[in-house]
Amino acid sequence: MSIEITRLNADDRARWETLSRGYKTFYKTELPDSDYEKAWARLMRADDIHAFAGRLDGRLVGITHYFFHPHVWMGDVCYLQDLFTDEAARGKGVARALIEAVADDSRKKKATRLYWLTQDDNTRARKLYDKVAKHQGFIRYDYAL
Repeated sequence: MSIEITRLNADDRARWETLSRGYKTFYKTELPDSDYEKAWARLMRADDIHAFAGRLDGRLVGITHYFFHPHVWMGDVCYLQDLFTDEAARGKGVARALIEAVADDSRKKKATRLYWLTQDDNTRARKLYDKVAKHQGFIRYDYAL
């Protein structure tokens, strides 16, 4: 099997949405179709939000979205916001390759840190995350606005 990581391109639109909906379903989040349209347009502009596509033998099976932001105590940092692979492609190295692609882009942009969040019960993903990064023990709170 051959893994290839590329930028998302216009031809990826339908498959990207399938994977994005899978991601949102996993996190029990429902969005209207218009939100997928807005997100896709923003990803295609790539001015502040970036994306990679993970391909296994040429087929789009994984996606990641990320962005850079300032940090009070250090230079800019990179937040890997979304990472999702098709169920059938899990365990084949696509998620790791996507993380490494974001890490490489972070280095190129001189970011001082790459970080992400996941749910504490996302045990399958956490097995990978524990191999490639260090869990710092933070707990997330959301304040409704």
